Order: sequence, then C-alpha cells, then structure tokens
Amino acid sequence: MWPIEPDEFEPQHIEPDDADHGDAWYFVFSRGEIVCRTEGGVLEPVTADDFRWFDMEVSSKHFLGHYLNRPCFAVAASGSTAQGFSSMGLRNLLGRTNQSIFYLAGRAQQVIEWHETHQFCGRCGTEMSDHHMDRAKQCSSCKLINYPRLSPSIIVLVTRGDEMLLARNAAWPNGMYSTLAGFVEPGESIEQTVHREVFEEVGLRVGELRYFGSQSWPFPNSLMLGFHAEYGSGDIVCQEEEIADAQWFKQDNLPQIPPKTAISGWLIQEFMDRER
Repeated sequence: MWPIEPDEFEPQHIEPDDADHGDAWYFVFSRGEIVCRTEGGVLEPVTADDFRWFDMEVSSKHFLGHYLNRPCFAVAASGSTAQGFSSMGLRNLLGRTNQSIFYLAGRAQQVIEWHETHQFCGRCGTEMSDHHMDRAKQCSSCKLINYPRLSPSIIVLVTRGDEMLLARNAAWPNGMYSTLAGFVEPGESIEQTVHREVFEEVGLRVGELRYFGSQSWPFPNSLMLGFHAEYGSGDIVCQEEEIADAQWFKQDNLPQIPPKTAISGWLIQEFMDRER
C-alpha cells in the first residue's frame, strides 16, 4: 500500500559513468503515455536493451537514481516500439504493477514535465540550462533557479459515526464516488485548506482533523496530503458545476470507490478497518 521504502530507492541526478547498461530501467514517455512491457500480462518498465530495438528518437533523458541497485532513467521519446510493448496513460498502471514501479514512473513523468516546461526563464526569457549541482534549471542572465515543481493538495474522508461522506465529481462516470480533495491556496495552512475545501464543495463544517499520510500524485505534479475529519455541522449542499452528488454511506452500501492503490482508497479502507 505504501510508497517506496527509503532503503529501496536512492535518488540521484548526476549519472555515474557505469549507470547506462543493458539492465537499466528506462521509464519511457511518448506523447504523455508510458511505454511498458506487456508480455505475460505483467506491466514492467523498458530496459536499456529493450529500447535498442525501438525505432524511437530521444528528446530528453534524465538519470533518476538507483532502485535496488538498478539504474533508472526518465526518457522522453517519439516513434514506434517493438512487439510485446505498448503505451498507456500513467493512471492505467495503478493497481496493475508493483507499487514501487508506479511511484518511479510518476517521478519520471514529473521530471520530464518539469524539463519540458522550463526551457526558458519565466522572468527574462533567456534559455535555461541545467544547474551544476542540483536537479534544477538556471538562467545564465538573471540567475533565476527553477526546481521541479510540486503542487500540494489535500484529500479528506469526512466521517459521522459509522458513516462516510463520499462525493461524485461532475466529470466522473456515473456510480464512481470518492473522498473530497482540493489544492492548497497561497497563504493557507494545510489544515485551513481542509476546512475550506469541505465547506466549499459540500457545505459542511468539520471538527477534529487527523493526518493520515501522503501520496505523490503525478497528474502532473501534485503531492496529496490525506486526512480523516469528523463531521461538525451543516447539511450537504453540493458545489455547482464541480460536485454532482454527495452522500453519507455505510460499509454495507458503498458505491464504486477508488482502488486501494490510491490514497483515497487508503483513507476509506483504514476507516472501515478501524470500525470493524
């Protein structure tokens, strides 16, 4: 359930001389989709040896570090793959591959997205170059430094006794419900964001908050901070154009909910386990 263990992955941005060998993992993204080995029904990253058989042109390549002593690279490329490989959206990996692989793929996508959107200085327009020490872009003219961007957000399960508040976003398929979520605004604390988002989306006030955990959410660059919150007061009033429906549910009448590989699923499962 949880992300990569600290002793599994060693992040680095300076590539050692011997890192790019045949067994190295290439997290290849083409047109926003990740290329995976699909033979045998198991989704796995591309290796450097695999990539040599692809008819693909590399636009950028970034060393990520070592996972269990295996070098890992983020690769942005275009072209065609080989038999036994296919491209898919990163969300398709959720629940279909090793959790550590999903997190590494998310890291790779975020590094590529940051590289592609920080080619020029946002202050003076000069072309950016790689920083000599950090994973960062630096402007040679005005010296502005841009590090990979993260957008903090909250996700919260509101509970009332043995009931859970679940909502359906207006853009989701019918029947899919999840916890409430939203982005942190400038000047806010995380706790303030929880209270504001719950009130804005469903019109409820919440009382005690309990921090649960976090999850990198690379769509494209969020960090989700999860909470449990106790119902305080108010009646459900859904935010127009964003929340199609919100209801109180018990364990025996749950709608379709996110998988346990997503932090929303973790929050729901932890509450159900605690209630049992």
